[in-house]
Amino acid sequence: MAKVFIYPATSLILSDLVARFGHKPLGAALGIRERIQTAGVDSPPLQITPEEPKRGLKYAAVEVPSGVRGRMAIYGPLIEEAEAAIIVTEADLAFGCMGCARTDELILFSLRQSGIPILELEYPTNEEEGIRFVAAVKKFLAGLPDGGEA
Repeated sequence: MAKVFIYPATSLILSDLVARFGHKPLGAALGIRERIQTAGVDSPPLQITPEEPKRGLKYAAVEVPSGVRGRMAIYGPLIEEAEAAIIVTEADLAFGCMGCARTDELILFSLRQSGIPILELEYPTNEEEGIRFVAAVKKFLAGLPDGGEA
């Protein structure tokens, strides 16, 4: 089972596809879940400690807004853990909104620099494209170590 970073990281649809084909999706739900279940983090909507932006310095320069560093404190470790990634471009907001264009750019840059296998797809806009989209995801995931159908 490969660990697959999904982008947009908030996409439950993409997360479900990765899991259905026998791999572990790495996305926002996992990163945020770890933070809100950790002692010392206030209950929602404050899901970040004062230390998170400092941890984010590993992934973004000090000149970068603290919100980007805070997000990278969540996504950076997931990118490091990833063995593959699926990037969906031009996604509809309902597919998974990331909420910050600068964080998006940094995540995509980090993924492309990581050297892991990456599948990049455009968001499907009709049923035919949707079928090709799912088939491409399935083929990509089947080619990963310990790939297979769930």
